[in-house]
Amino acid sequence: MTSTLDAPPTAERGPASPDAAVLVTGAGGPAGIAVIRRLMALGHRVVAADADPRATGCLLADVGVMVPRADHTHFIDALAGVAAAHGVDALVPTVAEELPALTAGADQLARAGVATWLSDPMSVELCCDKSAFARALRLARVPHPATTDTPAGLVQVPGPWIVKPRAGRGSRGVRLLDTRSDVVEALRADPSLIAQTRLQGREFTADALVARSGELLTVVPRWREETKAGISVKGSTFDSAPVTDVVAGALEAVGLTGPANVQGFVTDDGRATIVEINPRFSGGLPLTLAAGADVVSAYLTGIREPGRRLTHLWFTPGVSMRRYFAEVFTTEDGSPVTDPSTPSAATSPAVRA
Repeated sequence: MTSTLDAPPTAERGPASPDAAVLVTGAGGPAGIAVIRRLMALGHRVVAADADPRATGCLLADVGVMVPRADHTHFIDALAGVAAAHGVDALVPTVAEELPALTAGADQLARAGVATWLSDPMSVELCCDKSAFARALRLARVPHPATTDTPAGLVQVPGPWIVKPRAGRGSRGVRLLDTRSDVVEALRADPSLIAQTRLQGREFTADALVARSGELLTVVPRWREETKAGISVKGSTFDSAPVTDVVAGALEAVGLTGPANVQGFVTDDGRATIVEINPRFSGGLPLTLAAGADVVSAYLTGIREPGRRLTHLWFTPGVSMRRYFAEVFTTEDGSPVTDPSTPSAATSPAVRA
């Protein structure tokens, strides 16, 4: 696998200075929050950015800032300004839709002292367009569900079917259909949809990290035992050579480097099929970290030291995750409020009163 090397076109970087900060975008999403929590736990200074001024990750980081959405003309200008104001030297994006804008603005960010590691734009485009992704995997002979984006192509896509947007994430816009006429009607009504054969079996997600050279550094498969709104809330890691092989084949087929979240199914006879790749960290990242594969630290090292050869990351199979809700509280001006359920709050005069 090959990739555009997105390190700044300057002298080779060494290790970061102790007071340098990491800028994490998408601070309101599960992936952004997971990355922020991991970096904070490791003692890094973190600046969290999001288009939503009330993004949860902005309260968990050392500094929280609001920036425009990636489709805004001043998105890169805003990130460069944040970097200058807070001593940022590395950027960790967690929103796939931001990647094209970040790639186009990588030189400007480099001039602002911000190092990046962004996959080739064509690789990102293949991952974000489910129809193009299906064609790429078919050409590479990587197992993938039969797919079409036209009613005429439906003759080669056996049912039952799943209909979804060509570009989208989570479970938004996804429909399960059992009759061919319903699928044809859906595709005619909305040209942005695709139809796929609905797979049977056990659903998995694999967190992966691919070096700039294309070397696969880790694949951490986990069963998606329960999901809500497309986010895994219960899962467990497992080890499987067939799953690892098909994940590696899919990543190579699209030429992706950096972090990736690969989703698929394993049938009862053990065959693995890939459904999609998200070119970013996943919402279920905490389970991969808990299993021992610190993909966040490795990725940050690869950002700051692009010439350094990263080591392979190992993980423990059989580690389970059960996700629950947690809260952060602020006043109208954004000042933090102590959580009344914490031990320190239970002994405070305000709570006793």
